[in-house]
Amino acid sequence: MRVSYQYGIQPSTEQKHKLNYVKRLCQYLYNRMLGDKLDWWENNRCSINSCSVISCPLPDLRVNPTYNTHQDLLPFLKEDLILVKWSGELLNLGDVYSQVLQDIVKRVHLAFDRYIKGDKNGRKCGKPRYKSESSFKSFTYPQALDSWLKRNFIKIPKIGEVEIILHRPLPDGFKVKTCIVSKKVDGWYINLSLEDRKVSDVPSIEIVPTVENSSGLDAVLDGDTFIATSECELLPSVKAFRKNQDQLAKISQKKSAKKKGSAKRRKLAKKEAKLHQKISRSRLDHHFKTSHRLTRTGKKVFFVEDLDLKNLTRRNKPKQDESGKFLPNHQAQKSGLNKSFLDAGFGQFVDILSYIVEKTGGQVIKVKPNYTSQICCNCDAYVLKELSDRIHDCKACNVVMDRDINASVNIKRVGLGVFPTIKSRRGKLIIESSGSMSTLMEIREFTRSLRRTAQLSA
Repeated sequence: MRVSYQYGIQPSTEQKHKLNYVKRLCQYLYNRMLGDKLDWWENNRCSINSCSVISCPLPDLRVNPTYNTHQDLLPFLKEDLILVKWSGELLNLGDVYSQVLQDIVKRVHLAFDRYIKGDKNGRKCGKPRYKSESSFKSFTYPQALDSWLKRNFIKIPKIGEVEIILHRPLPDGFKVKTCIVSKKVDGWYINLSLEDRKVSDVPSIEIVPTVENSSGLDAVLDGDTFIATSECELLPSVKAFRKNQDQLAKISQKKSAKKKGSAKRRKLAKKEAKLHQKISRSRLDHHFKTSHRLTRTGKKVFFVEDLDLKNLTRRNKPKQDESGKFLPNHQAQKSGLNKSFLDAGFGQFVDILSYIVEKTGGQVIKVKPNYTSQICCNCDAYVLKELSDRIHDCKACNVVMDRDINASVNIKRVGLGVFPTIKSRRGKLIIESSGSMSTLMEIREFTRSLRRTAQLSA
């Protein structure tokens, strides 16, 4: 099993200069290797099938600079100082640990291969960009050792012994494998990748979902609610961006009014970055606390919605009439919904929940949420609702409850395989019962008990 722990480090003034210098050298090497790959790519391809050799002479074809050829180039680059013409800097790559330079070359080729071939899912990425000082934030030691850690200090090659804040101890039996040094707006951090081969990544016991050991979770954007559970519980949201967007807008406006490159603009940019970091950390903290709260309920299987967040946050297509005039496409309302989706961070929450639940021996299963908010969880009747309707009121069985609670119970039914089969014929929905009726009756009794509890408390 492999885990990653992040700790803050407190380098001295001299060590800060060394860290910044190493980061600058890594940035230069990254841009140089990437420029070599992009130059080969542009000069060794033609966008058309044929052209006149006389009017359009082709440049001399180059051999593809592979990972091995770039690795072989490193010793020659370290022999002498390198002059950067546009800035007049003299850089010495010999001041960087050799494995760090090798990892930079590896990073360049991975980025370029994703641009040409795509990732493991076949999705092509954008063209790799040159890194600026602000966008290049980390460098990696791919073969770290346990001996680097001594009490409250960590020995970083070419840097020295740096004080580390061990806010939590390293787990027993795990060994340090990789070390990543990164710079953030509030200081320097170090990520330690730890591995213990005796601990399995996959739980050895297969869990069979039942009514008792499972829970359904429905994502909510209404009001102060974040998640609705099938146990009739509404968990609160944090809305980190919404609470800080006015302050963020003021800082951004002031920064835009300052001259580029000025000290005041850099000061405001740092203030803006700190506020973005605060928003990100508060959202991350909320996701971890909510995930731990759900795991403490004793449930082992959690059914969540399989949401396509990329499409849900996409802009509406423009509409035009016959004369070419643009028509209203309700993008103003959609923009608010997109902001709420991104502020909630449901994708990050599902990843964190999966990580925490798997550590406790459980699992998170994604299910399709189709019609889960429109079907009554008690009698399978179709109850049409608009997005503004927040109460589920079924006239067939007289069940009244929060629409998100009803949806979460239906998500649990989908995961257990007892949700009714729904077919659309000529614009009409036809509901067909399916699954185990005994399990369906158990869920109905559970929802009725929740209804009685709500009536007694009222």
